[in-house]
Amino acid sequence: MQTLATKDYIVFFLYFVIIVGYGLWIYNRKKKEQTNSNDYFLAEGSLTWWAIGASLIASNISAEQFIGMSGSGFKMGLAIATYEWMAAATLIIVAVFFMPVYLKNKIFTMPQYLNKRYNSNVAMIMAVFWLLLYVLVNLTSILYLGALAISSISGLNLTLCMIFLAFFAVMITLGGMKVIGFTDVIQVFFLILGGLVTTYLALNLVATEFGSKGVINGFNLMTTHANDHFHLIFDKSNPNYMDLPGLSVLIGGMLIINLNYWGCNQYITQRALGADLKTARGGILFAAFLKLLMPIIVVLPGIAAYVLYQNGSFHTEMLQDGTVNPDRAYPVLLNLLPVGLKGLSFAALTAAIVASLAGKANSIATIFTLDIYKTKLNPIADEKKLVQIGKLTIVLAMIIAVLVAPFLGIDKKGGFQYIQEYTGFVSPGVFAMFILGFFWKKTTSNAALFATIGGFMFSILFKILPSLMDLSFLNPMGFAVPNAKGVYEIPFIDRMGFVFLICVIGMFFISQYESKRNVPTNGLEIDKSMFKMSPSFTVGVLIIVSVLAALYTLFW
Repeated sequence: MQTLATKDYIVFFLYFVIIVGYGLWIYNRKKKEQTNSNDYFLAEGSLTWWAIGASLIASNISAEQFIGMSGSGFKMGLAIATYEWMAAATLIIVAVFFMPVYLKNKIFTMPQYLNKRYNSNVAMIMAVFWLLLYVLVNLTSILYLGALAISSISGLNLTLCMIFLAFFAVMITLGGMKVIGFTDVIQVFFLILGGLVTTYLALNLVATEFGSKGVINGFNLMTTHANDHFHLIFDKSNPNYMDLPGLSVLIGGMLIINLNYWGCNQYITQRALGADLKTARGGILFAAFLKLLMPIIVVLPGIAAYVLYQNGSFHTEMLQDGTVNPDRAYPVLLNLLPVGLKGLSFAALTAAIVASLAGKANSIATIFTLDIYKTKLNPIADEKKLVQIGKLTIVLAMIIAVLVAPFLGIDKKGGFQYIQEYTGFVSPGVFAMFILGFFWKKTTSNAALFATIGGFMFSILFKILPSLMDLSFLNPMGFAVPNAKGVYEIPFIDRMGFVFLICVIGMFFISQYESKRNVPTNGLEIDKSMFKMSPSFTVGVLIIVSVLAALYTLFW
């Protein structure tokens, strides 16, 4: 069993003291300003662009990236980086088109948007769904995978690790969005610094393994000895095509996944909803720049581990129940770090997990307090009461997550796949409902209900379709590939794209039919001037788009 040395614990303890101490300082400094629920949940007008950008990344990057994406890097290579690099492109779309709509119409929560654009029934259905999803899927998976990773590195008991992570996250979350936002800046510093240290070590190990020195030589050796791991677009013959189906990672379902996650997700958009448009856009653009860096931290170590493994290193360490488990790649590399640096990387991993837990818990509290408690249970509650209910919700959500996480089989499914599988059943319908609600005033409430409920039903149908009929006729188009049993299945990302198109078409015809019957709709306030970009923002966008174009050209 691996354990941390005394120096590692000292480094980690210093990180813990810095985060909690800074959080308490921010809390006491801002306490007098925290006079209402919007201030507590959204840090209205308090977060700077760099705090918003850092908080977006800190909330997004967690154990499923460090462990899951490194594992995918080991298994399939650089192609898994499409989740990160397409997110950078998506963030630009959200900054340009989504944020102006939210801020112009004073939208603070996603159910509030649905209530304003459609009706209270649609809003309440989605509020309850999001609560269940955030508590029973996202919070539990982040907590359990994080504890599993920390336990494998430190040798500490799994349950103890879960309790520690939950307690640490609650300490930060109870201070409200201001404390989360500003402590996330330090969390991202530790996350990136510790992550880069691990990548540096991994590339050096590859260089040393082949009688060379330096990270540049290590990277060049990786591209030579694992050339098949440096392609971003797979063809149908690739065994990993089911996970990343060709061009769909650029123009298909991957866009639905990212636009829904970054643009229609309380957990994410909440960071920018309390700011003005210029600050919000600046923060989102900063997050897009950081997204370009993430594959260096979470994918390259996995490819390095693959090259080392292929050359005969740590064969025993990569085994679990007699077979190779790619998700062990990152913990194995961390355990090779020298004393002190291992503590720093351990702190980076913990920072990623705690920041994600805190952000998710705050969103759970926001939705329950503002969209369920205030709307249905106690409409006359004062601001102080709302903040109290929010804090109580945070604690209860974390206790539930600690209790149920071990029984959900998260480690057996794989954390990244676990989250995608369950959110993917509703993402296409939810995104269709949002995007048409933004930009087509004729969209009706019944059309939104069709997308919500119908999208879920169609997702299930596409999932079980291979057992009902032979889908081999879709193979020439690349929309179906045989699994291990020879049964043709539609790749998950393509299924999402198909369901989204069905939802949009269904919503169009329902809305057109109801329009002829003069069914009223609640169109949002939108004008072209809202989407105008500042010169500095435009320059930033061009830089990001150019870098992405270069990366996909180089590693196509």
